[in-house]
Amino acid sequence: MWDAVDAADAVIHAGDWISVAALDALGARARRLIGVFGNNDGDALRARLPEVARAELGGVRFAVVHETGSSKGREKRCSTAYPDADVLVFGHSHIPWDSTTASGLRLLNPGSPTDRRRQPTHTWMTAEVDDGTLGAVTLHHLER
Repeated sequence: MWDAVDAADAVIHAGDWISVAALDALGARARRLIGVFGNNDGDALRARLPEVARAELGGVRFAVVHETGSSKGREKRCSTAYPDADVLVFGHSHIPWDSTTASGLRLLNPGSPTDRRRQPTHTWMTAEVDDGTLGAVTLHHLER
């Protein structure tokens, strides 16, 4: 995964850093780091990170948030809450998710490279962005 961080133009983290050291380590290696705090992050991380982050990458408008609520009704809720985004990256469940809402908003949850919860593998995503278009999105697996 560190090789992917080193190769990326930007790294997006959707919260649950757990430690300031994790934020500092990723921040030191990433060319550009976009992150938010999660429900498991304490005051020190909340002081350094927003609840919602927004960034334009290659002409694609990203929003990042930790929590989006229940999977039931997620697409409609997120389309309403983030009408100015093309892609919403979220975390919390640590369960990979990739869908597109009726309004065209792409919802991505990369899972987790460190806490797989009930998933068979640890995961993260890479995405290609070019000239205002989100291209290939790939879910990567780290075996146990």
